[in-house]
Amino acid sequence: MAGLKYSRQRESIKNYLCGREDHPTADMIYTSIRREYPNISLGTVYRNLSLLVELGEIQKITTDGADRFDAKVIPHSHFICKKCGCVMDVMVPVEDPAANVNRLWEYGDVEECRLEFRGVCKTCKKNERQA
Repeated sequence: MAGLKYSRQRESIKNYLCGREDHPTADMIYTSIRREYPNISLGTVYRNLSLLVELGEIQKITTDGADRFDAKVIPHSHFICKKCGCVMDVMVPVEDPAANVNRLWEYGDVEECRLEFRGVCKTCKKNERQA
C-alpha cells in the first residue's frame, strides 16, 4: 500500500502479537494495548488487525469462536481445540497439495494453501479423564 502512514498503535499491535504464542483474539489484544494507549478504541484495533492481515504481516485464523491472530507468517498449520478453542502452531512439514494438483489452473491462480487440524487438546483430554 503506497503512502501508508506510520502508526505507533499499529506497530504496538504487531509487536504484541510477535511476543505471543497463544494466538489472541482482537478483544485480548485490545485489553492489552489499552494499557499503553488508554484512548484506543476496539474499532481501531480491528481496523489495524485487518490492515496487517491485508499487508501479509500477520495472519487471521478463523475458528468456531472469535477470530485469532498470529504474527508467524511462515508456512505452518494450526491445531484448534473443539472444546476450549485454543489454537496452537503445528510446525511439521506438510507437503503442499497445490504443488501436486495438475488441474488447479481450471479454478484460478493458487496463492496459498492452509491446513488446519481440529480435535481435542491434551489439556481438555486430561480434564475429561479426571472428571
